[in-house]
Amino acid sequence: MAAPASPTPRDTVTTTSPRLPAPTGRRISGKVWGALAIVYVVWGSTYLGIRIAVETMPPFLSAAGRFVVAGLVLAGIVAWRRGLSALRVTRAQLASAALIGVLLLLGGNGMVVLAETSIPSGLTALLIAVVPAWVVLLRAASGERPSAATVGGVLIGIVGLAVLTVPGLSGDVRLGGVLLVVAATVSWSVGSFSSGKLSMPADPFTASAYEMIAGGIGCLLVGLVRGEQRGLDLGAVSTRSWLAFAYLVVFGSLVAFTAYAWLLLTAPLSLVATYAYVNPVVAVLLGSLVLGEALSWPIVLGGAVVVVGVCLIVTTERRR
Repeated sequence: MAAPASPTPRDTVTTTSPRLPAPTGRRISGKVWGALAIVYVVWGSTYLGIRIAVETMPPFLSAAGRFVVAGLVLAGIVAWRRGLSALRVTRAQLASAALIGVLLLLGGNGMVVLAETSIPSGLTALLIAVVPAWVVLLRAASGERPSAATVGGVLIGIVGLAVLTVPGLSGDVRLGGVLLVVAATVSWSVGSFSSGKLSMPADPFTASAYEMIAGGIGCLLVGLVRGEQRGLDLGAVSTRSWLAFAYLVVFGSLVAFTAYAWLLLTAPLSLVATYAYVNPVVAVLLGSLVLGEALSWPIVLGGAVVVVGVCLIVTTERRR
């Protein structure tokens, strides 16, 4: 990805503080491949989990529940393992973490959850895969000069994004849902880009906990403004939606993030970043197999183009 191994907008926690360089020149161990498999499959499956959760759950309130629960659990784990002092941050760091949490989890994930009430999970994942292109454009706007290969990857990604909007323009899916995801990718990209410019908590786990809690509170407020609490009957929520909710909290946020954070410290970033173009493929396959989502030619072609563009961006940026 354009920014150092930044996650894409899905139901997951984020790590936005400076990372340590991964060791190089070592043989990739089985533990690394195992952790990478978790990130590939679990993060790729969160799109399916969201789609199932919102079948009978209100989008923003369900997102609020996931993020606040996961954030509090993560904060508890940090306090248990490292003591309460590990959660201490300055006001500036707390404000920065809250802002990033709102951009990533309310603007990014929140709009994705709302979009998945009307468009397929596989299409959502492919639209989100273009995030690295937006981050490169933001970096260019700030004065950086991306390489010709990176620019080529951005252009390829944008072409793929254009092809992916065809189902919305043709009426095969709701155009509003497609536009929501595009807006979510912009919000996520701004949050990812801004995180490197702000004073963030030094511990990535602590930062992620505060981000999730702030983002969850933001989703809660939006859900209440939308009136999602009116007529809400928890007894009417299906068992499969509850299971999806639990899966997103435990596996999508906590398990996969732990694997991801460990990978950042033990594996080459170029290898870790490959999740950016593997996750959409996993999401499309699961959406098709589990939910029977149609794979139209614009989705297949546009998805392939986006993955090629992201692959080019990731491989080029990791050499710089």
